[in-house]
Amino acid sequence: MKDPHCGYCAGGETLAAFGIPICELSVSTLILFQEQSHPGRCILAYKDHISELVDLTDAERNAFFTDVARAARAIHAVFHPDKVNYGAYGDTGRHLHFHLVPKYQGGYEWGDVFGMNPGRTFLSQEEYTRIIEQIKLHL
Repeated sequence: MKDPHCGYCAGGETLAAFGIPICELSVSTLILFQEQSHPGRCILAYKDHISELVDLTDAERNAFFTDVARAARAIHAVFHPDKVNYGAYGDTGRHLHFHLVPKYQGGYEWGDVFGMNPGRTFLSQEEYTRIIEQIKLHL
């Protein structure tokens, strides 16, 4: 099921306002977050318009978390963070997704909750493309 009003479901310009699709995984879409205050920050969105983990079967949930782990491994391989923070929000955008946010000891927002969209670091198209290619190599 898809919701045409949801950025993750609709894709296109709606998604482009905050993210760039990297690829499809088994049950999700991996998206590079355009705001890159945390180099390599991505979002993993479930393939269907589901709001809650409890709405998934055990098999669907396990497949989704396999995708989360796969994406996190690629982020670790490319960016070598000290920690990846995982955030699952959705009070207003009720589509199951996880933010995967690489963080570095002594770096931006270390020891604090990551900002949803600090609006401070945007890259050139070439830089986004390079990051996407590197992540794909490690999936």
